[in-house]
Amino acid sequence: MGDSPLIGIWPLTPLQEGILFHALADEQGTDVYVEQLVIDLDGTVDAAALRASWQALIDRHENLRAGFQRRANGAPVQVIMRNAVLPWREVDLSHLPEDEALAEAERIGIEDRARRFDMAVPPLVRIMLVKLTDARYQMLFTLHHILLDGWSLPVLMRELWSTYEAGGDAKDLLPVTPYRSYLAWLGQQDRDAALDRWREALAGVTEPTLIAPATRGAAPALSQPIAAEASPELNAALRELTRARGLTLNTVVQGAWGFVVSLLTGRNDVVFGSTVAGRPSELPGMDNMLGLFINTLPVRVRLDPSQTAGDMLAELQAQQTALMDHQYVSLTDIQRAAGQGTVFDTMMAFENFGAGATAGAQEPPEGRPPTPEPGGVRVSGLSGRESTNYPLGLVAGPKGGLSLRLNYRPDLFSATTAQGLVDLLLRILEQMATNPSMRLGQIEVLGMAERERLLEAWNATSRPVPVGSLADLFAAQVRLSPDAVALI
Repeated sequence: MGDSPLIGIWPLTPLQEGILFHALADEQGTDVYVEQLVIDLDGTVDAAALRASWQALIDRHENLRAGFQRRANGAPVQVIMRNAVLPWREVDLSHLPEDEALAEAERIGIEDRARRFDMAVPPLVRIMLVKLTDARYQMLFTLHHILLDGWSLPVLMRELWSTYEAGGDAKDLLPVTPYRSYLAWLGQQDRDAALDRWREALAGVTEPTLIAPATRGAAPALSQPIAAEASPELNAALRELTRARGLTLNTVVQGAWGFVVSLLTGRNDVVFGSTVAGRPSELPGMDNMLGLFINTLPVRVRLDPSQTAGDMLAELQAQQTALMDHQYVSLTDIQRAAGQGTVFDTMMAFENFGAGATAGAQEPPEGRPPTPEPGGVRVSGLSGRESTNYPLGLVAGPKGGLSLRLNYRPDLFSATTAQGLVDLLLRILEQMATNPSMRLGQIEVLGMAERERLLEAWNATSRPVPVGSLADLFAAQVRLSPDAVALI
């Protein structure tokens, strides 16, 4: 294309198409797919080098310079520009007391995240560097999810810190494996054959699995998280279960989450959404490629009370394994092919990747940031801000033992209810892991406090019984209310 500012027009992945649809459907409301990563930095930050490093990454990766448009016929495309300038902002709050600076940083971060991107104008990322003190900063990385998935973030952060250490020069990084290679692979897949497999796997599901039917189509809302970690005893039991039964931890959590959804809906055949990595192993360089590869797909869990937990999990894993080669088709196409029974409003993701945001070439042991060098910088904390269309979304991870995060919409669930669901999930996991031969109908869903409240507090119906005959009691009542009507 010569010196044209436009260097490519690419198709979209199935999930990108869905994200773009939602982003353009309501251009005035909250864009649920605008995400923000808040990275706490300790040490002396070279703002010019950090800005140059971010710009070098945008120059390096074509898909970070993508804008998203529709052709005249309505078909979506991503338009790759030759150049795109990083939106960069610096804010100095070091004149404030530290607690006030942190509060102000949070305020401006929330405000910045609420600003929508123009989907047609790249780059769909922006950086804000907030100076809290001379040795403490926050870097706010705001991006549109249509560009990158969670696996890509550690890759991006490793490249960022390597480039920063080189003063903003990315020339020593490994060659880029272009995202368009994945798009070409995607275009070669047999979509019709994949849909046939999904239709078979979901046959017989006749109605949507909805825990909050009234919210379908409602505006997205900021989610709130409830976090929990498995105990050492549960982690040991889960390791033994997965080893002895040949199961993945993802399968076990999916089975337990399906049990929770079953209890919430009163059904024994349920469907929920699951996020899959979507990175084909046959593509060279896939592990270090940046882009949106993930896909949202339905998971069906059938819960027969007479079946053992171990058998249910084995069947679930066999079902998921049979579908692994067909995870590239869009959820919309699957739902159109398999019917309304595949509609759901709960999500689960199993995140099996590292944090990758640590400054320095090597990830520190046990996830701890390294000691900063003189004039250096380290990452001392990570947090994120996100919204959700779904009433409930579970995120599980295996690093250092099973960790859980339940994202819930506070307009639909209280924090107490959300915490109760996390506790319920852990109880189910404990029973499945310690006794996989237990029948599903025998799994205890009530905790000790709930059982005591149900059987004792709510069942405390004993009352003192008056002494005397019925005639004596009647006479006493007559004396108390002689003018009342006794019988009609």
